[in-house]
Amino acid sequence: MKLPIELSEQSREPIYHQIEQQLIALIVSGQLKPGTMLPSIRKLASELSCSVITTTKAYQNLEQHNYIKTVRGKGTFVADIQLKDKQSVADSQLQQAFRTAIEMSFRMQRSKEQIRELFEQVLEKISSEQGDKEQ
Repeated sequence: MKLPIELSEQSREPIYHQIEQQLIALIVSGQLKPGTMLPSIRKLASELSCSVITTTKAYQNLEQHNYIKTVRGKGTFVADIQLKDKQSVADSQLQQAFRTAIEMSFRMQRSKEQIRELFEQVLEKISSEQGDKEQ
């Protein structure tokens, strides 16, 4: 299984952190179900064109925070995360994404009102697109 992870060399976030955050999002959203086998560290490194050290660090951090579980000789699997934990992590991820966008907006000299207007425009556009897909 190839994971839908996209890395950005231009991002200020380290590659291992980008991998972690995207895997967390996939797990919390339910796109990766508990018990799903993940690619090996080497295979993921190859798929993402990054180093084994980078994917190892991402997997170690995810395992330390109980998002994944490695079974020696069998592989690495998505852990079973409680619903309240999923919601808390999802909220935290969204807050971080909003924070990044807001900080960028302020660096671009946008006012709070301009930021709100842009947010509303994007929200409406995506909402209508999602509505179109569901029909």
